Amino acid sequence: MRRLLLGSGLVTGLYALVVRGDLALDVGVGRRVRALGPQEIHIHAPRDVVFEVISGPYLRTPRAMRAKLEVLERGADMVLAAHHTPVAFGLTATTTETVRFEPPGRIEFRLVRGPVPHVVETFELREEGEKTELVYTGELGTDLWALGERWGVLVARSWEKTVAASLASTKEEAERRAGRR
Repeated sequence: MRRLLLGSGLVTGLYALVVRGDLALDVGVGRRVRALGPQEIHIHAPRDVVFEVISGPYLRTPRAMRAKLEVLERGADMVLAAHHTPVAFGLTATTTETVRFEPPGRIEFRLVRGPVPHVVETFELREEGEKTELVYTGELGTDLWALGERWGVLVARSWEKTVAASLASTKEEAERRAGRR
């Protein structure tokens, strides 16, 4: 019984470390890659406004967002940022990503450290007159064959849910700003 309790405590502890980004498992063996998205959203705002809404917090983080977004380094067209996202069991997942800006139509994200060893994502902004189509695509990779693949399914579910919420928030703010023009 004691071994069972120790074993379950170890698994729980490892789970918490991986989710929080404190333990990055990148062994490079048995890599499985799965698609993220696509998620598409139509926004009643010009493309430059949508781009500004997405890139703005990375260029100058509002006080209200500092619990969710921490910019660690800023460059001319790229930042290194930590994203803090509440997940199950009261844990907060921390991912560190590079975010590259290609105005006015593309933003790319690349995971540096997080609950999986590989994530790349893109936000494509396509002009449709005074409207914008935002298309999210990406890929998520895990190691250790089928075991990692199962972990990837769990992470991808939460990841895509977080992206969907971000897209909805982007739509709301961009349309609000466009209405003021």
